[in-house]
Amino acid sequence: MNRYACILLGILYLTLPAIGQQKDDPKCKDHPLLTRMPDYWIHTCDQRDFDAYAFTTGKGKTTEVEGQYWMIRYYPQPSATSKPSELQIQRNFEAAVKKLGGTVLWSEKSKETLRLTKDGKEVWIEVRTEFTGKYFLTIVEKKAMSQDIVADADVFSSDLKTTGHSAVYGIYFDTGKSDIKPGSEQALGEIAKLMKGDAGLKVYVVGHTDNVGGLEPNMKLSQERAEAVVQALVSTHGIVASRMKGYGVGPFAPVSSNDSEEGRAKNRRVELVKQ
Repeated sequence: MNRYACILLGILYLTLPAIGQQKDDPKCKDHPLLTRMPDYWIHTCDQRDFDAYAFTTGKGKTTEVEGQYWMIRYYPQPSATSKPSELQIQRNFEAAVKKLGGTVLWSEKSKETLRLTKDGKEVWIEVRTEFTGKYFLTIVEKKAMSQDIVADADVFSSDLKTTGHSAVYGIYFDTGKSDIKPGSEQALGEIAKLMKGDAGLKVYVVGHTDNVGGLEPNMKLSQERAEAVVQALVSTHGIVASRMKGYGVGPFAPVSSNDSEEGRAKNRRVELVKQ
């Protein structure tokens, strides 16, 4: 064997450990709270400032959690001498979350739901595994959506004059409930300002929902929310009740697609309709 052949073989030998090593998708990284299993790389990921995900919390039961969203797909390195079992992956994440003070909410073959609170933030985690050794994490750091559209009495007035109706965002309710949450005062105050600025104005207060859940529950919920807004305007802002009437139309008048959380958030609204 000549000198050059020996040199080439030596280079090949030195690079053998790197052969087959896959690099992470350059736009992806691990979640700050969780490291990855040894000898794994990130195939794909997705991160959104605000979205929702339905986590399994029991047999046939899910809980939708809204907040900052991560999805990370991990694949084993081709050079790995062995791949962990699905149970081994799940137990590793269970131990990591419990060490941080979290709990296991649901566990079954190939899927489990974990929850923890860290630095005052509630974090939900779903671990999905495959017999191939791949595993996927879906993580939602629970938080309310920052409101980009601010209610404004002048805008309501202009909309009512030009189109006969105006959407009101910034009135908040818990999922499936009609009790008005704190943080809704600004929007309610702007409706009251509108009504006080035009003594002859009468409006229908119309409740709208997205399409999540059954039709009948959504119809009932939208009616109850509309009536709750009317009651708040009467009791808190002194608007005469006869100037307003609450109605609910459920999911029948969407302004955006219900296929995304952004669209569903736009559809969950109250509208003022001029009588």
